[in-house]
Amino acid sequence: MGILEVKGVNKRFGGLQALGNVNLSVQENTVHAIIGPNGAGKSTLLNCLVGKLIPDSGSVMFDGKSVLGRKPYEINQMGISRVFQTPEIFADLSVIENVMIPCFARRDGSFRLHAIETVEREKDIIEQAERMLADVKMLDKRHAHAGSLSRGDKRRLEMAMCLVQEPKLLLLDEPTAGMARADTNNTIDLLKEIKAKRDITMAIIEHDMHVVFSLAERITVLAQGTPLIEDTPDNIKGHPKVREAYLGEAQV
Repeated sequence: MGILEVKGVNKRFGGLQALGNVNLSVQENTVHAIIGPNGAGKSTLLNCLVGKLIPDSGSVMFDGKSVLGRKPYEINQMGISRVFQTPEIFADLSVIENVMIPCFARRDGSFRLHAIETVEREKDIIEQAERMLADVKMLDKRHAHAGSLSRGDKRRLEMAMCLVQEPKLLLLDEPTAGMARADTNNTIDLLKEIKAKRDITMAIIEHDMHVVFSLAERITVLAQGTPLIEDTPDNIKGHPKVREAYLGEAQV
C-alpha cells in the first residue's frame, strides 16, 4: 500500500478521454516519475491529485484519506505540496518574505501577514525561513527582490516555499522546464540533497529523460491517458512499448 494510491481514475473533457482507468501506487520515501508523450494525460492526473480537477470516477487516496472534493489548501494541510511548471512566487516581495508567507497560513487557507502574535514568534519564523533558504543554497539572496531572480533561483525559491511546510509528498511539475543544462544539473543535485535530508516522497512529471533517470526509483509511463507500464528505470530504458509511445525518441 503506497502513501499515494490512485485507483480506476477516469476523466473526460467532452469527447476526449484524458485519463482512462489510471492506477498508480507511489511508495513512501521514494521518487516516482510519471512520463509520457504530449497529450498522455500527465497534467490532468497531477491536477486530480491536488484537487484542481475531480475525476469522473475512481479514487485518489493520500496517507489513507481521499483527496477528492477537498479544496487545494486542505490538500496542502494533508501534507501535499506542489512545485508548478512555471514558478509560483510573489515577485514583488523579497526572497525571505516569500518563504515566510506559508508560515502564516491559517486553517481556512487565508493568511495573516501583519498580525504576528509575539516578537518571539516572528523571530522563529525568520529563523525557519533562513534555515530553509540555506538548505536550497539561497541564504545569501534572502533580501533580494524575488522578481529579479533567474529561472533556476525562482525554482529553488518555490521549493523552499513548499518545503518550509514540511510536506510528506512533493509534487513536481516539470521542475527543470526552460532551464539551461547547468541549471538542470543543479536542480537534480538539489533534489537529491533534499531527498537525503528528509523523509519525503516525490512524484515528478518530467519530459527530460536525463532528469527522470537521474532521480526516479520507479517510473509510470502514460500513453493516451492510460498507464502503459510501471517499472524501475533500468527496465523502462529501451522498453519496446515505451519506444512505441514516444514514436522512437532517442532519449527514451
